[in-house]
Amino acid sequence: MSYQHPDWGQQPFAPEPSKPAGPKWAQKRIVIPVGVGLFVAGIVVGAAGSGGTETTTSGKPAPIVTKTVTAQPEKPAEDKADDKPAKTEKSKQAAEEKQEQRKVPDFVGMGLQSAQDAAQAKGFYSLKSHDSTGRDRFQALDRNWKVCSQNVQAGKTAPTDTTLDFGAVKLKEACPASDAKAPEAVGGKMPDFVGESVKAARGALDSGTSITVTDAAEGRMVLVESNWKVCTQSPPPGAGLKGQPVEFTAVKFDESC
Repeated sequence: MSYQHPDWGQQPFAPEPSKPAGPKWAQKRIVIPVGVGLFVAGIVVGAAGSGGTETTTSGKPAPIVTKTVTAQPEKPAEDKADDKPAKTEKSKQAAEEKQEQRKVPDFVGMGLQSAQDAAQAKGFYSLKSHDSTGRDRFQALDRNWKVCSQNVQAGKTAPTDTTLDFGAVKLKEACPASDAKAPEAVGGKMPDFVGESVKAARGALDSGTSITVTDAAEGRMVLVESNWKVCTQSPPPGAGLKGQPVEFTAVKFDESC
């Protein structure tokens, strides 16, 4: 009896032939999302169309030609409007009021403040006043002064932009027959200042003139010069003024020299 191996009746084992090895990329399937593919393709096309560098047949980059263009300044648009600014309704009204003609009231005898109020009520706003005595006093408190004269006659028609000048004295004083005129240095000669206020005399001389004022009675200080009158002067009236110093002696107006 012969012994037979269990596998001897079967076909001999032959190993399965192996497939030829290919590249690694061929062995794995790579899936690229559609959106990413389109994005990458857009970048490549954009770079080639605009941002890429052109190459010549020799493979060298083509030279970039730059052209400089000087910008021309724009011409300003022609102003076809009227060069004269259009007047507003307010400015027109002011111009009409300025050219308006009105009768000047009679202010003589009125208190200075009341006269000014009445003038403004009539449309006259350009107002001034002066001392009718010629002493050149300043009307500090208008209620303490009264009107003696006016530069525009009462009843006369005048434009409302006319300046009205009132001659005035203090309430307790009598109005002079006519306004005293301030002295003037005419022709470069010394005026006659005797009897005039020291302030008026100073105002008649050149502002650079050196002036000395002394009290002719008691040696007092002359402070408010409009309250003092000239008793003596040097140089004398009619002398030529050549920049020399001027000297006055004076007393108060209610005193005698």
